[in-house]
Amino acid sequence: MRVILKTGILVFAAETEDERAQFAAWSETTRGHVFYFDGGSAKGGALRDLGPREEACREPINIVYDIEEQWLPISNLAETPFTLRDKTYASIEGFWQGLKYPLEEDRRRVAALSGRDAKFAAPKGPTPATFSYDGRTYVAGSANHRALMLQACRAKFTQHLPAQKALLSTGERPLTHRVRRDSKTIPGALMAEIWMRVRSWLKNRETGAS
Repeated sequence: MRVILKTGILVFAAETEDERAQFAAWSETTRGHVFYFDGGSAKGGALRDLGPREEACREPINIVYDIEEQWLPISNLAETPFTLRDKTYASIEGFWQGLKYPLEEDRRRVAALSGRDAKFAAPKGPTPATFSYDGRTYVAGSANHRALMLQACRAKFTQHLPAQKALLSTGERPLTHRVRRDSKTIPGALMAEIWMRVRSWLKNRETGAS
């Protein structure tokens, strides 16, 4: 195997049939990976595989409804049934938009929705300044309101295993939620923080950490 050193690039040239076969097999499993050169000496050194570029460089994942299928269950719009305080919801979005209705019958109707049906199920007009849920009054956008969203997301990712698997498969990569029209009550940056908090909580639960 011949190695050619150039500024900013390292070239491998297989010269025999065995080397070509070996290099083909190696490149098949490491294509798109990041490597770290640990120095070595004038006699030689080693490149260490840090894994796929996205993971090694911790490239952010923007969680939106039309994202890659493997991340889709993380989205609030995804159909990921869960139960919170003895009530069942088809999606986080259905839970969230339903809170904007004062009547329980409307909330239960919206609770059965997911996808864009849930997204556009909110009543016309501005978001109510306050709402009641399970006997308690919340101020829209308040810390208590956001804590309720965290509680709902914990329920979702605990109970819906495909969603849990999708969230954990993001590893340590940062999550974002950048959309055209950001929410004023739960902005995208805060929503992404909630997902990452739930992810850390799930990991700690798996390892038995407090």
